[in-house]
Amino acid sequence: MKLFDLTGKTALVTGTTGGLGQGIAIGLAEAGADVVCVSLGRSEETVNQIKGLGRKATVVQVDLSDHSKLEATFNEALKLTGQIDILVNNAGIIRRTPAKDHSAKDWSDVLDLNLNTVFLLSQLAGRHMLERGSGKIINICSMLSYQGGINVPGYTASKHAVAGLTKAFANEWASGGVQVNGIAPGYMVTDNTAQIRADENRYASITDRIPAGRWGTPEDLKGSAVFLASSASDYLNGHVLCVDGGWMAR
Repeated sequence: MKLFDLTGKTALVTGTTGGLGQGIAIGLAEAGADVVCVSLGRSEETVNQIKGLGRKATVVQVDLSDHSKLEATFNEALKLTGQIDILVNNAGIIRRTPAKDHSAKDWSDVLDLNLNTVFLLSQLAGRHMLERGSGKIINICSMLSYQGGINVPGYTASKHAVAGLTKAFANEWASGGVQVNGIAPGYMVTDNTAQIRADENRYASITDRIPAGRWGTPEDLKGSAVFLASSASDYLNGHVLCVDGGWMAR
């Protein structure tokens, strides 16, 4: 089990106030990592749970869509911890509007956070990791990295792009000891899917297609995140791991 031990490692996880980011941050802490929680909110519940595990948890509160603040944000995380071994790009938003009515603002807002922030923050972390000759970057992709979805053109475009960016970074950085991979969650019980789950017919039709017979939870991503953050994945580069209850196999 030493392959999966994250003791002595520090992870920076974005979007940790709840949902998938919270689950991943806690999962990494359970494996031994200290965690820097970077979010628009205070992430108090996440921090308390991490500290309850005997790990260090710090918060950097920032609007990640304001790209002028990203370098200072990363530098603050470095100052607080000394090094960043793991970056998890989880923060994201979704705007549900039919394509013919999808506003330019919605398109820009989604691409700015879901794609541009991922590129810029990965670039900052990548430079730091390449200097040290090791590091792990995990990008949260989506089933919509593969499919078109309904009423979410901006989100779909961003998640297709994040999957491609994962491979592009991996191609350049694998030889420098930095592994860049992604996780594509299936349908998860989070705030982002509340609108879908409120539609009884659509909720039932989605559930019927999932071989596991249920929607996922943030806890279902813990193992995958620990694997991709640990030495167990040292020869895995540019892979997007579907954690979807079998959705893509159907």
